[in-house]
Amino acid sequence: MESTAPEEIDGEQAPPMAPLTHLREPPTTKRGARTRAALVKAARKVFERDGYLDTRLTDITKEAQCAAGSFYTYFANKEEVLAAVLLEAQEDMMHPGMARVEGTDDPHAVLEASNRAYLEAYKRNAKLMGLLEQVAQVEPEFREFRRRRADAFIRRNARGIADLQARGVADREVDPMMASRALSGMVSVMAYNTFVLGERQEEGAPVDFEELVSTVTRLWANALRFPDHR
Repeated sequence: MESTAPEEIDGEQAPPMAPLTHLREPPTTKRGARTRAALVKAARKVFERDGYLDTRLTDITKEAQCAAGSFYTYFANKEEVLAAVLLEAQEDMMHPGMARVEGTDDPHAVLEASNRAYLEAYKRNAKLMGLLEQVAQVEPEFREFRRRRADAFIRRNARGIADLQARGVADREVDPMMASRALSGMVSVMAYNTFVLGERQEEGAPVDFEELVSTVTRLWANALRFPDHR
């Protein structure tokens, strides 16, 4: 069953990936919990396969191998079961920020580790991230939660940039929040294009993951004018 406990981003509560108002109280019996878990698992598979708009509730119950009427014991509609799917995945989508990667003071190594963790999490959940983009276009409440969650991570990265500026590592003339929005947006779009759209290199080969990590990290470092690093 998914956790609905608030996540933390550098000590601050992060907005959940979906509206909690769409969730009912969890089942009190083991059988009920198993049935609900089966429906959530089936829903994720069907949503990722068919897309949000084309998914039918009967497809979900068929995939879960349970009676159609059982669905309404736990969920009222597609919005509710989608919320459950997103909340179940939210822990896996968490990734360390620049200030939370331990073991080194090298800003390049810290930045690379942060970008790698983000891209690995995105790659693992690429179909779900594509689904979230689709839902955000048609469901205003989900769109608002997506915006709030993105802003939480942007603020976290802005604090990391400000810390690097205070240490004399990053360009002090750039606004930390503006830089975070620009650079975080770049990595997010690169991840979407690579893992959701399947964007390929000019010769038709898939984008190399290590090259992707290296490129976005170097662009971050160059934009913030890190000391030369070889």
